[in-house]
Amino acid sequence: MPDIGTVENGGMEHPPYLSGLRLTGRRVLVVGGGGVAQRRVPHLIAAGADVHVVSPAVTPAIEGLVGSGEVTWHARPFEDGDVAGAWYVVAVTDDTAVNERVSELCEEQRVFCVRSDDASRGTAWTPAVGRHSGVSVAVLGNREPRRSAALRDEILEGLREGTLAARHDHGGSPGVTLVGGGPGDPELMSVAGRRALMEADVVVADRLAPRELLGDLPGDVELVDVAKLPRGRSAQQEEINRVIVERALAGKRVVRFKGGDNFVFGRGYEEVIACREAGVPITVIPGLTSPVAVPAVAGIPVTHRGITHEFTVVSGHLPPGHPESLVDFDALGRMQGTVVLMMGVENAPLIAKALIAGGRDTTTPVAVVCDGTMPTQRTVLASLGNLAERLEAEQVRPPAIIVIGEVVRVAHPDAF
Repeated sequence: MPDIGTVENGGMEHPPYLSGLRLTGRRVLVVGGGGVAQRRVPHLIAAGADVHVVSPAVTPAIEGLVGSGEVTWHARPFEDGDVAGAWYVVAVTDDTAVNERVSELCEEQRVFCVRSDDASRGTAWTPAVGRHSGVSVAVLGNREPRRSAALRDEILEGLREGTLAARHDHGGSPGVTLVGGGPGDPELMSVAGRRALMEADVVVADRLAPRELLGDLPGDVELVDVAKLPRGRSAQQEEINRVIVERALAGKRVVRFKGGDNFVFGRGYEEVIACREAGVPITVIPGLTSPVAVPAVAGIPVTHRGITHEFTVVSGHLPPGHPESLVDFDALGRMQGTVVLMMGVENAPLIAKALIAGGRDTTTPVAVVCDGTMPTQRTVLASLGNLAERLEAEQVRPPAIIVIGEVVRVAHPDAF
């Protein structure tokens, strides 16, 4: 058997010929059931291969795949006849003699074989593989697996962020994508959301969406700043709906870029309805929800075992008793769980009084997380009884998330 890893041509080694194997429904033999096999088998299953593992023992993970019917396990040592009928063979035992016998039989039967113990003795090498949006990436680094994996990851990151994609060549269709930008830190933006931004023709952005990402947009992208649209809450939303529908019907890929999550006090579903009524395709990419993410970044859990079994997210843009308010503050006062208040800095003193009137103790701990996830983030601690004074003394201004409940004491036991 020739040493295919060192085939010479005028003193130079030939590079491997790269090819994509279509293994759907085809028999693939894996000889060995240890850790290396455990890493290789899932990729073969993902390729649709009919995977047969030959080994006296296998790892629990492979055994689970056998139990789910995704792999056939022959619980015995390798036999010469096992190679017959295989399209591809992976020899991953810790016995060199067995691996050598497998590769010899594969050579005789013209079946490509991967060797885990000595790549130069096989007829195929396993690349570092990754997939993204229908594109498969395979990197071979001259039998340097760490280098191959690092290069693969760099390529995949570029594809995810759009830096390696030709925006107008990816085949996307016109329509609207609602993208939640998360609580503010651009690093907390989802991979899917970032990719949608980089592929957009038009971006309609809120002031609370991560601003740094807008600077990464290609120069030919139309950026519509929501802050410059007509004032008045209803008028502005109607104009946003009009813009996204108009641009999409003109054949553009439109991203509606919002802070936080699209459907948590973001009016995102109004935009969904507008698109559906106009016959515009619409996709939703949620963002990290600020009422959960911001307290978490500040070290405050919204639930904790033995402390609270529920948390309630409340919009505080209207004070208690307002004729348009839909919040039952008396019920919240009777509950024991966590209350997370959004858009509530201005009305927080009145809300605190309403919760106390409903039954909450004046000593209930409160944390006000200002500018959550941003470099200027800070946390102001208070109680329901002195919340108004603390907000004034610390000059708290929006945006801020207010967490009310015993979970604040869990996070700051020395402060209460």
